[in-house]
Amino acid sequence: MNVASPPASLHGWSQEEWQIRCDLAALYRLCAHHRWTDWIYTHISARVPGPEHHFLLNRYGVMHHEMRASDLVKIDVNGNPVEEPEGWDGQSVLVNAAGFVIHSAVHMAREDAHFVIHTHTQAGMAVAAQKHGLLPISQHALKFYGHLAYHDYEGIALDEDERVRLTNDLGTHNAMVLRNHGLLVCGPTAGEAYHELYYLERACSAQVAALAGGSELIFPPEEVRRHTAEQFNRPSASSGKQFAWSAALRLIENDKPDYRS
Repeated sequence: MNVASPPASLHGWSQEEWQIRCDLAALYRLCAHHRWTDWIYTHISARVPGPEHHFLLNRYGVMHHEMRASDLVKIDVNGNPVEEPEGWDGQSVLVNAAGFVIHSAVHMAREDAHFVIHTHTQAGMAVAAQKHGLLPISQHALKFYGHLAYHDYEGIALDEDERVRLTNDLGTHNAMVLRNHGLLVCGPTAGEAYHELYYLERACSAQVAALAGGSELIFPPEEVRRHTAEQFNRPSASSGKQFAWSAALRLIENDKPDYRS
């Protein structure tokens, strides 16, 4: 069973924050497990409880497969560290500026977006470069029919002004294709954010493979597309996401060092 470990008290963190840290570290490990990483250049974040809108982001240079709960850096909406991480010299870069811009935008605009994942996977970037976007050609893709946002590429995300345009494009959706860039998903829990990314990544992979086959594609009728999307997004579907999250955690249960450290 994945139960948060004692180190929370050693750092002065609440048990609630420690659990969020463990869940976030687990997301990093799972992205490494599925090979959804891009060296040190993509990020996953989580909001810390409280009115300050602080959130946790990976320490720059720590890779997904080695992420621990205690490695995560707590920053404010301006990208400043809220507390000094252990071993920091006070001068070196703590977080990637581009990661800060994208993730702070979503956390500031969406109170329900407690966890945010951004990836540069091969399939995700491929679909992000296709003018038609995600096609409704697989069951996985139909989960996002009418529930997928798009944001046009503006260059490396270093301009804080882009945050407004990015969140306006995201709206109330939990998944977005960043044109010529990659994928972004969010959710109220780590498990729900993971579920969004898993289905979106699989949908993109299926699309790339189908288009590479060169045969004419079959598109379900409009009423079937809408019906399938409603089935995926019905309230009772949340219990399945929790089962999926529990199962996913077993994939990284024996990783060393423990992500809950």
